[in-house]
Amino acid sequence: MKRFILLSLLCFCFIGLAFGQHDQKLSTKNKKAIKFYQQGGDAYTLGHYDDAIPLMQQAIKEDTSFIEAHIVLADLYEKTGKPEDAVSEDKKVINLNPAFFPSTYFTIGRIDVSLGHYTEALRFLQIFQQLGTRDPNMNLQTPLLIQDCDYGAWGLKHPVPFNPQNMGDAINTPMWEYFPTLTADGLTFMFTRRLQTDNYDQEDIYVSYKVNGQWTKAVNLGSPPNTPQFNEGAPTISADGHLLIFASERPGGFGSMDLYFTLKRGDQWTEARNLGRPVNSGNWESQPCLATDGRSLYFVRADKRSITSNMDIFLTHLDDSGYWSSPQRLGDSINTAADDCYPFIAADNQTLYFCSDGWPGMGGMDIFVSRKKDDGSWGTPMNLGYPINSPKDETSIVVDPGGQLAYFSSDRQGGYGGQDIYSFALNDAVKPTPVTYMKGKVYDAKTKLPVQAAFNLIDLSTGKVVIQSYSSAHDGTFLVCIPLNKNYALNANARGYLFYSETFAMKDSNASKIHPFMINVPLQPIDTGAKIVLKNVFFATNKYDLEPQSQIELDKLVGFLNANPTVKIEISGHTDNQGTPQSNIILSKNRAKAVYQYLVDHNIAADRLTYKGYGQTRPIADNSTEEGRAQNRRTEMKIVGK
Repeated sequence: MKRFILLSLLCFCFIGLAFGQHDQKLSTKNKKAIKFYQQGGDAYTLGHYDDAIPLMQQAIKEDTSFIEAHIVLADLYEKTGKPEDAVSEDKKVINLNPAFFPSTYFTIGRIDVSLGHYTEALRFLQIFQQLGTRDPNMNLQTPLLIQDCDYGAWGLKHPVPFNPQNMGDAINTPMWEYFPTLTADGLTFMFTRRLQTDNYDQEDIYVSYKVNGQWTKAVNLGSPPNTPQFNEGAPTISADGHLLIFASERPGGFGSMDLYFTLKRGDQWTEARNLGRPVNSGNWESQPCLATDGRSLYFVRADKRSITSNMDIFLTHLDDSGYWSSPQRLGDSINTAADDCYPFIAADNQTLYFCSDGWPGMGGMDIFVSRKKDDGSWGTPMNLGYPINSPKDETSIVVDPGGQLAYFSSDRQGGYGGQDIYSFALNDAVKPTPVTYMKGKVYDAKTKLPVQAAFNLIDLSTGKVVIQSYSSAHDGTFLVCIPLNKNYALNANARGYLFYSETFAMKDSNASKIHPFMINVPLQPIDTGAKIVLKNVFFATNKYDLEPQSQIELDKLVGFLNANPTVKIEISGHTDNQGTPQSNIILSKNRAKAVYQYLVDHNIAADRLTYKGYGQTRPIADNSTEEGRAQNRRTEMKIVGK
């Protein structure tokens, strides 16, 4: 992206000087040629390129060796969408005088890269590199273009599967559609549409919903967040659809473009608010992407609004107090000296897709993928390959939570007009780890009224919280993403209630067989007699030693008891009907005692605790099935005083 603009500026500077030269300094003495050249120069300066072309052609007809006219005509051809003709004219310049304007070699190489003529481009770029230049931008861009020649030639010989499908007239129109985003359940799809009015172009956010497997006709999201006088676009929506972050140029912001947010309350969005410092600054901030953990926000920052300034990808985190951290630039394993932008973090929070013209590609802006390492750093980006990437710019990719389907915008032929949004199946090499999700409603077990609760999804192998979310204060609905290939504990808690726990054993799950979990969560008020199953307390078969991963749940119980110092509880152990009744009583009692001892060891007063083993006497499911027996093997906590 940037490399092409810089060259255009350079050409413009040369042409401006050429038009200002006196006759004796031009490469021709032909007065008719000079007259047509100067007339063409006037039209060029006014931006009347179609008028300037025949005048330059006439100047060359009068003197075929008129080098300046060939240079300007080449630039006019490129500006009017005739790159092959531009290369032809530039080659005439070199044939007339190879040393007249050395940057012509660069221009030919650059255009040939954009046409996919990598072998020819490489030849001219290497000559230019040998000649040398004092221009810092060209010194930066030349090696990037050369690496594109190498990768592009390889990519053409090693194509990847790619069958893009236009999303159809429910989403696309003759206007421009781009910057897609969707919720973790794949049912809400948002994007930016550029509305062309009589006086100016207006960007707004649109939304479509999947009903019976089909997308509904996209409609304007309305006000808020859209406004009639300002641009709103580049939306990113939280996994549960309750939070929307977008970019806008509204007055009162910190820079030329800022990030804003709005919350969904029922069917309405709240008035949009500036995300504030330190995320927004006096620079240009846009292209946000909110991770499914609800706490990590990727976005792009540029030094100023000019597109020729360097764009880099930054990351900020939401702390427990509700404040965003000071944004950190992703390291040099992602960002380059060129433009790096359009970040999208997959639902696994480990796979980052982004666009760049600084990494080896097919030319222009390509789409790349990088995976987070165990130490938190990012791996070397992988180009998604040809023909997903092409000599043109590819931008704004998102991937569905299942990791199978990607969406991107393109102005390729056969669309509805402008840029359209397409989908395509990802090949295995660039897929993220698939995820599923748990969706439902949190409510008071007695009153049935909705409750806002905090959710923590915890990796049982590390004890780290991988996702934090909240149920809606309006209706109690929630959605929590659950990545595959690991085992998780999920806890939900709200002030005044017993916490809720669930286990998700996903380590050996087959992605094709995993379905979303639809679970309603009735929270028990802290009353005498209320009880819960501690679903993340684990013991080995026929043993009563606590498994290490039980610590997560037990620490949660310790925290609950510390937050409610007057509460007294009973810990009870239960078994299935395998084994003798007497041995089951002993086993269940020892398991309950193990939990009791953990609490005492963590400074919970013993006079607040009792424990008892009930063996197989209190089943909650049918012991004739393995699933039922698994439910009966449990540890419970009951409030016996408050």
